[in-house]
Amino acid sequence: MPNIKSAKKRVEVAKRNNEANKSNKSELATVIKKVNASVESGNKKEAAAALNTAFKVIDENVTKGTIHKNKASRKKADVAKKVSQMK
Repeated sequence: MPNIKSAKKRVEVAKRNNEANKSNKSELATVIKKVNASVESGNKKEAAAALNTAFKVIDENVTKGTIHKNKASRKKADVAKKVSQMK
């Protein structure tokens, strides 16, 4: 445990940021799973709507600094490819 006041504060801030990042990453995973589920079900309209939501959430995570922009680009490309390959 830290003894200095500023170090104690940093521990609290790090904990708070960790919880926020965990929440953001969980939301990201959930949205991507929804896109994959709609692709599996074969519903194009649902997949397109889920794709738009996924893009928004991915971009928000980049803005917040939760994920790197290259990872976001990769995730967006992956889900877009799955949706575009639907029959």
